[in-house]
Amino acid sequence: MATGMFLKSTPQATDLSAPVPGGRLADFRRESGEPELTELTPIPCEVFVGYGMWFARRYVGEVEATHVTAVEQEDAGFTVRLQDGEEIEAAAVVVATGLGALAHIPRQLRHLAPEGAGPGGVLSHTSQHADLSRYAGRRVAVVGGGQSALESAALLHEAGAEPHVLVRSAQVRWGAVPVLQRPLGQRIMHPASPLGSGWALSGVCRAPGAVRRLPAATRLWLFRRALGPSGGWWLRDRVEGVVPVHLRRRITQASLTGAEVRLLLAGQGEGPTGLTVDHVLAATGYRIDLDALGFLSEAVRRRVARVPGSRAPHLSRSLESTLPGLYFAGSLAAPMFGPMLRFVAGTAFAAGRISAHLARRMEQR
Repeated sequence: MATGMFLKSTPQATDLSAPVPGGRLADFRRESGEPELTELTPIPCEVFVGYGMWFARRYVGEVEATHVTAVEQEDAGFTVRLQDGEEIEAAAVVVATGLGALAHIPRQLRHLAPEGAGPGGVLSHTSQHADLSRYAGRRVAVVGGGQSALESAALLHEAGAEPHVLVRSAQVRWGAVPVLQRPLGQRIMHPASPLGSGWALSGVCRAPGAVRRLPAATRLWLFRRALGPSGGWWLRDRVEGVVPVHLRRRITQASLTGAEVRLLLAGQGEGPTGLTVDHVLAATGYRIDLDALGFLSEAVRRRVARVPGSRAPHLSRSLESTLPGLYFAGSLAAPMFGPMLRFVAGTAFAAGRISAHLARRMEQR
């Protein structure tokens, strides 16, 4: 997340899972001498990072900053190879790598960066940025209509860039301003959950294990349709009437002329049919694809069955793959257990299931 960004999640959906009380975001704020945040207070990215570091020191212990270059299966478990050549023998491996390796750039744009997208070229993905002020004075096409696209566009404009947002849908969806005290009738009709209000979201948040028992097609529908692209309510005033947002516009062709990118656009809405920019910022989300995790050896990936109709790993009720001892948490588990696993709010469920299963395995040895 670039400097200046805020979490879209509310404090209720931002607490990490700890085995004992005292590890909530509110506890961190209190210990730091800062006021508790409410749903009406967007959480700055740096606050969440500070919370995560505090949580790690308090509950986790030693955390090694390194890169895993390979995970290979051995007779008794796994060998994990690190970037410095060190090898670690492990009975089990939990893959909780987040979304970085799963960044999706549309096919129509990839040829603009044959050596790979990045902030220094003409094409990048929002996940690759820490500071958008580098584009001050430059024209930037922001592709996408969700929070990442809209907030990036606001930051670009405020940094002195000239952003244009290209959205395929007919409108931009904005979140509603939270109401801290709701009447009893509303709380019954639209129960609250970490991901929003309503019985559907409340159900998938309360029972991820039950989501797993649904047919694969239904689970994938939930994963793809729940919580579609939208912008946070607090961001709206920084975008509407401030940044050009072109609706019903899709890119049909992208060409590079010198240092400029020429985009041909199509769609049923009013707006430009062409756009010339200095940089294209893909705020086009992520695709769950087990094969994108290059650190897992090909032999390991072959042993992992996929969810029918997707490239996501098929997981047991304990989040264990079909390769015994290999577990997946976070977004990689969401096609099996529902959208809550995509968010921090899902850590309690995932960590609880995985650790309990590992503890039983240890007892049986």
